[in-house]
Amino acid sequence: MPIFGWCSTRARRHRPTPDLLARRAAQLVVAPAVDGEIAGLTPVIRRGVGGVLLLGSKIPPDLAAQITTADEVAATPLFMMADEEGGGVQRLAGLVVNLPWARQMAASMATDAVEAAAARLARQMRTLGVNVDLAPVLDVDGGTGPNARDPDGLRSFSPDPAVVARYGAAFIQGLIRGGVMPVVKHFPGLGGATGNTDYGPAETQPLSTLRSTGLPPFEAAIHQGAPAVMVSNATVPELAAEPASVSSAVVQTLLRGELGFHRLVLTDSLSAGAVTAAGYTTSRAALAAVEAGADMVLFGSTLTPAEMQLLSPANVATSTAQIVAAVVTAVESGALPPERLNQAVLKVLAAKGISLCRS
Repeated sequence: MPIFGWCSTRARRHRPTPDLLARRAAQLVVAPAVDGEIAGLTPVIRRGVGGVLLLGSKIPPDLAAQITTADEVAATPLFMMADEEGGGVQRLAGLVVNLPWARQMAASMATDAVEAAAARLARQMRTLGVNVDLAPVLDVDGGTGPNARDPDGLRSFSPDPAVVARYGAAFIQGLIRGGVMPVVKHFPGLGGATGNTDYGPAETQPLSTLRSTGLPPFEAAIHQGAPAVMVSNATVPELAAEPASVSSAVVQTLLRGELGFHRLVLTDSLSAGAVTAAGYTTSRAALAAVEAGADMVLFGSTLTPAEMQLLSPANVATSTAQIVAAVVTAVESGALPPERLNQAVLKVLAAKGISLCRS
C-alpha cells in the first residue's frame, strides 16, 4: 500500500523516512482495549497500529459500532482480536455462543461437533467485526488450572498429544470456515510448565521432552495450514535462557527453521510477569521480539494487577509510542536490519490479505 512507501521504484531506492518507519513499526503493534472500549484508542488506531485486542468481561452493547468506526479511521484494515477459547476464557461472553472448556469439549464432543461449534462461534464473531481468535490452545496439559501455578489445565484439550492435535485441528478448521483467523498457542507448549508466566518466570519441559509431547500438536497444525502462532513467555530448557517470545532460538531456529512455519508469529503479552522478571520493559521486549523473528507484539493482555495499570487509553498510547520509537531508533542506528522490520510488516499485511500497492 502507498502508506508504507514501497510502491514506486524511486521509493524503494531511498532510505525510508522516520515517518515511514514509524508507520511500518506501528503495524506490528496490537493495542489492548479493556472491556471492549475501543473508542478511547482512536488516536493510536489513526497512527496505524495493526490490531486491537479486546480484553475484560464487560463488553459494551455498541461493540460492533465501535469496531466499524475504528475500521473507518484505521490506516489499514485492523486485526480485531479476542480470546475465545471456551470455558472461562471467553471475552465476548453474552454476544457469541458459549463453549465449554477445551478439556470438556474433548471429553464430551466428537471432533466434527467441535468444528461445527467453532464455525458457529466464528460467524458470530465476524458479525461483531472480530476477525481473529487467539485460540485454540495446543498445549498438552492434564492439570487443574488455569491458575497462578498452571496456565493451562482445562484450557488444554488433553494430556495426550494426539487428542490435542485432533481437537485443535477441528477448532482451527471451524474458525477458518466461519471466517475468523485462528492463532494457535502457546508455542512451544506450556503443558507441564513450572508456573504461570502471567505472574512470573516459568520453564517449559526440556526441549528433548517437548519434542515428543508439546511440539506434535503444533507440528500437526502447521502441516494443516495454521495461519498464525503465538509464542509463549516461558523459557525453554536446553534451548534458550530468555523468554521464548524474545528468543531467536525459539522463533527462528525452532519454529521457522525446524518446523518450517513461515506465516504470522505473535507474542504472548510482553508486559507479563515472566518478561518483566527477565529485566525487560515492554518496549525493550517488543524490540527484542521483533529482532527474534516475531511479527506482531501484544501487551497488557493477562489482566494481572500490574498489567491493568497499562490499560487506560493514555497508557496504551504511551506504550505504543514507546514500542514504535524503540523499533524506529533500532532501524536508524543499524541495530535492527530494515529487512527484518519490512519482513514483519509484509507478514502482517499478507495475513490481512492486503495488496501492497493498490490505490
